[in-house]
Amino acid sequence: MKLLSVILEWLVAPFLFFSGYKSFCDNAALGNARLNRLGLHVFRAWLADRMARLRRLLLARSVPANVRKEYEKNGFVIREGFLSVAAFEGVRREVFESDWPIHEMQQGSARTRKVFLDLATLANSHPNLFQLLSNKDLLAQIRYVAGTGGEPLFSIQHVICEAGQQTDPQMMLHQDTFHSTAKAWLYLENVPEDGCPFSYVPGSHIRSRQRLRWEYVQSQRARLHPVLYHARGSFRASLEDIKGLGLQDPVRFAVPANTLIIGDTSGFHARSPTFEKTVHRIEIYASLRRNPFLPWTGLDFFSLPFIRNNQGTWVIGLMTFLARPGWLKMPWKKTGHGKLRN
Repeated sequence: MKLLSVILEWLVAPFLFFSGYKSFCDNAALGNARLNRLGLHVFRAWLADRMARLRRLLLARSVPANVRKEYEKNGFVIREGFLSVAAFEGVRREVFESDWPIHEMQQGSARTRKVFLDLATLANSHPNLFQLLSNKDLLAQIRYVAGTGGEPLFSIQHVICEAGQQTDPQMMLHQDTFHSTAKAWLYLENVPEDGCPFSYVPGSHIRSRQRLRWEYVQSQRARLHPVLYHARGSFRASLEDIKGLGLQDPVRFAVPANTLIIGDTSGFHARSPTFEKTVHRIEIYASLRRNPFLPWTGLDFFSLPFIRNNQGTWVIGLMTFLARPGWLKMPWKKTGHGKLRN
């Protein structure tokens, strides 16, 4: 049975090669040390980077020059006071005063409560949230940072970081995957220094020769790495690694409410730890990740007319469907209906 599984992994590998698939430990071919010694993983990372650059040329006309420069230098963009005072208060009121269908995920010492959002549902019931998720400047900037077109998946997040021993895997510096992908946060409350702020290593999104050489070394031993996330292609990095790559120390984003951060999470980033107190943080969250090898920015499945306005429902539905036969481990558990602060 194990032999059959390995054979199947090799048979599907050519299709996975030209996708965003990243796991070394779950596919015998992509995780093969000999093939990666010959440059398999590094070639994928290099090619994905070139395709993202091409797509950004197509997306650039929709994004201001200062945003493009900030991204190219740092790998992230940050905007304080992103919404007008009235619009921001309207979003806060709708988020905090509404009852929501809530899903929850536990990762070590951190718990995330999430509400998957659908534009179709918000249009009549939550006009301020609808306007935010339809904001053309926001969408254009997320797409530019991600290096791809398509519709971001939006949600409301309530992140709870327990004080004491830190076992949250998100608190280790890491890259999400080998290719450009965007995550965005609009903070609905102030994020203090001890509030588990997002941190990012400026410039770590750039696939320099040093960075590709580091990934080359990681790829040859990733399959058997003791940290499962690393073995599945989300490489962890130490501060020594960061210094060895000639990069700066991570920047911690302790920011006021109504600050927007969009980061290319193929760069090294983390959720800063908390030790003295349990932290609660509520934010509007968005993510955008698509096939990294396509040269065009359109033809996105989630942009289809009958899906784009109901993307949250589709995503949670697909994950539930794939989890039933064991094809996917469902990370989100439905916990009920109510207010996020409860």
